[in-house]
Amino acid sequence: MLNTNYNVIGMMSGTSLDGVDLAHIKFSINNGKWSYEIKESETIPYTENWINQLKNGIHLDLDSLKVLDKSYTELIAEITNHFILKNKLQDVDFICSHGHTILHQPQNGITLQIGNLPELAQKTKHKVICDFRVQDVAMGGQGAPLVPIGDQLLFSEYDFCLNLGGFSNISFNRQSKRIAFDISPVNTVLNFYAEKLGRNFDQGGSIAKSGELNKSLYDELNNLPFYSQKFPKSLGIEFVHTTILPIMEKHILSIPDLLHTFTEHIAYQIGTIVKGVKGSMLITGGGAYNTFLIERIKQHCTSIRCDIPDEKTIEFKEALIFGLLGVLRERKEINTLASVTGAKQDHCSGKIFLPN
Repeated sequence: MLNTNYNVIGMMSGTSLDGVDLAHIKFSINNGKWSYEIKESETIPYTENWINQLKNGIHLDLDSLKVLDKSYTELIAEITNHFILKNKLQDVDFICSHGHTILHQPQNGITLQIGNLPELAQKTKHKVICDFRVQDVAMGGQGAPLVPIGDQLLFSEYDFCLNLGGFSNISFNRQSKRIAFDISPVNTVLNFYAEKLGRNFDQGGSIAKSGELNKSLYDELNNLPFYSQKFPKSLGIEFVHTTILPIMEKHILSIPDLLHTFTEHIAYQIGTIVKGVKGSMLITGGGAYNTFLIERIKQHCTSIRCDIPDEKTIEFKEALIFGLLGVLRERKEINTLASVTGAKQDHCSGKIFLPN
């Protein structure tokens, strides 16, 4: 008989490099309906040294990647142990870890999330469920996005679920199937330019708001082939480095103008997805705090009611859903949707490591 209650830790590190998100979550299922409560939660920021290592991971050779993988696993084990001790957590069923994406080239059959080694279970002395993307890529899928199963099971009252993190991604139901895909870069680009001004990010989008739209750059971004591709489709940091930044850099503009134009680009691309549809949209992720970006999204989504939830859901929704992915893996239930990733079938993904 399957359990109906689970006490887990969900862990996530995104491409925006804010840090490691940890959430202590209690899940329960009653008559097929899932509910959750996010208890203690925290984002542990990366040191400057770790930010640089993770940014440069894409350029490492295989041996250097293995070294990085091991040291990153040790880092998140230490972070998790501190979180458990600090919050006096007891009877944790398991830890559900996404790890940190270093390589994501599904078209080449490659995706790598570091931090998903068996040592994580040994060092935390807890069962660990992790590495959710690799199996999907092996089955011909994009390995992303994985969050939509959580949108479907936990936030079904919304017509659309939009996440604004390193990249924007959206999920919704169409003809009884969950559809989801990445839309465009967000904080991977916005933070890149904010950092040139000595800031970690553009607070509230104030710098972007002070700039002006450059029509030439705006049109060039909107005409990129990725935006006309059919879903399923996903983006990795490679797209930012090889495609977006070279386009941005060839336009000799002030940083406020670059930020303003890219913010408008983000909002426009979101608007194209929901055009002509009436309904509601849940907005989460760090970008939900960017008031200028939200203002522009609302201008491009006039028939959609945009809802921004409580702070814990904004900041820890992905950690929450990776917790759910772990629970579904434990129950041997589907946690990855072929309609979303393009894999040959729905499947139950994730590795399980037990402490000695």
